[in-house]
Amino acid sequence: MKRLILMRHAKSDWSGGPSSDQDRPLNPRGRKAAAALGKWLNEQQVRPDEILCSSSARTMETHQRLDLKDDIAPQHLRGLYLAPAADILATLRGATGECVLMIGHNPGIGEMAEAILSDAPDHPKFTAYPSGATLLAEFDITDWTQAGWGNANARHFTVPRDL
Repeated sequence: MKRLILMRHAKSDWSGGPSSDQDRPLNPRGRKAAAALGKWLNEQQVRPDEILCSSSARTMETHQRLDLKDDIAPQHLRGLYLAPAADILATLRGATGECVLMIGHNPGIGEMAEAILSDAPDHPKFTAYPSGATLLAEFDITDWTQAGWGNANARHFTVPRDL
């Protein structure tokens, strides 16, 4: 059994500070949401042992503010920056952990969430996959190379406004 935490970065700051999209940080609401998501993951007793994170400032800050209190160094991957679902799945297939946290961007991260599940969770925000949306999914596989479309089961789904 493999577990995946598939998270869209928390709300980013569009106020015009950084000159590039890659460098945009979280806004105050996003910082609060990321902390709430970290608390929720701890309440679910979900502890990733591998973290695959887009190289953008907002995804890295989301991870930092989750405050998972672990010593796992995240892999900051340029290939996850604005990646389509197929590229996200390809990256996941190279994972080695039992429970992998992936932090990325829409539309790819939301499309990935929909495509890997056998049944979508009954949540009104699932198809929109808003900022901070987080899916906990389980795959009945022994190796991430076996991960594919439609072969995961949703265990939990939340968005920051639920917390």
